[in-house]
Amino acid sequence: MDPIQRIKDIFTESIQLKTQVSEQLAPQIAAAAELMGNSLLDNKKILSCGNGGSAADAQHFSSEMLNRFEMERPGLPAIALSTDTSTLTCIANDYQFADIFSKQIRALGQPGDILLAISTSGESHNIIHAIDAAHDREMMTIALTGREGGQIADLIQATDIEIRVSSWSTARIQEVHIMIIHCICDLIDQRLLGYGD
Repeated sequence: MDPIQRIKDIFTESIQLKTQVSEQLAPQIAAAAELMGNSLLDNKKILSCGNGGSAADAQHFSSEMLNRFEMERPGLPAIALSTDTSTLTCIANDYQFADIFSKQIRALGQPGDILLAISTSGESHNIIHAIDAAHDREMMTIALTGREGGQIADLIQATDIEIRVSSWSTARIQEVHIMIIHCICDLIDQRLLGYGD
């Protein structure tokens, strides 16, 4: 296949999926941003986690909160649980890989904090354990998932929000996840700063 045409096809596929899911997901994204904004205004924090590309997305979200998104503002309390390699490898070695996030949540999480859990399949065992730990710590969960939601969909409680991208392509799901994260960051800035109305 012509590589130029292949690139154009990938762009088109990504654009079409984003357009297709935008109306369906907009209310859930707005609700997630409101939940996070309320939590931050209540002096709570956001813990985020994921694996692989989703770990990068969790770190991306945390960096936008701690530093800035598109507006100048004080840093906001957010921690990506995938960044401390000593802690991750210690937990994985002494216990199991499925516990790398849940043990951190049990140590750091407080009632009213929020867990941003990211899994394209909805089947990641360490994300499932993380959600269980968040519920035990009386935290709310915002789950970014894909496909059919996997086991994570069954864990969502009334106070939680699942934002599911209905696609079977991991790459396309991740592209929508980062768009969702940017929308949430923008809405949090608008909520806290009120600029650009």
